[in-house]
Amino acid sequence: MITKPFVGVLLVLCAAAASASAAEPDCVKVEQGWARLPPNPAMPMTAGYGVIHNGCSKAVAITGATSSGFADVSLHETTIVDGVSRMRAIERLPLAPGARAELKPGGLHLMLMQGKGPLKEGQALPLRLQLEGGSEASATLTVRKAAP
Repeated sequence: MITKPFVGVLLVLCAAAASASAAEPDCVKVEQGWARLPPNPAMPMTAGYGVIHNGCSKAVAITGATSSGFADVSLHETTIVDGVSRMRAIERLPLAPGARAELKPGGLHLMLMQGKGPLKEGQALPLRLQLEGGSEASATLTVRKAAP
């Protein structure tokens, strides 16, 4: 038999855990976020870069991304295999507490595809990183011709 005080304590613990989980996205940040200005500003795709930092006390995993400026955003990795550059989608990017993942040309990066309008230098692009468990972390990418 479960007593009412036990149920009350259980509810308080569940609420605290949910509150802590909901706060976690605030500690995932994108530093120096930028998106490359395509040679033709009307081009419907580009790449996004920056440093994703997990300032959370627990490990997190990035499982996707969205942007209001693009219909499709995905995490990719470029590697050299037998002298040939290859790109593959990354479904899950785990980050330990305090860890950083550098998104840069020729390595990990965001593919921003099916743009909803031409890009302009200096434009701010909103970005939402989807975290495992259903949370999201907000960021901004600044459109640039080259890395900051």
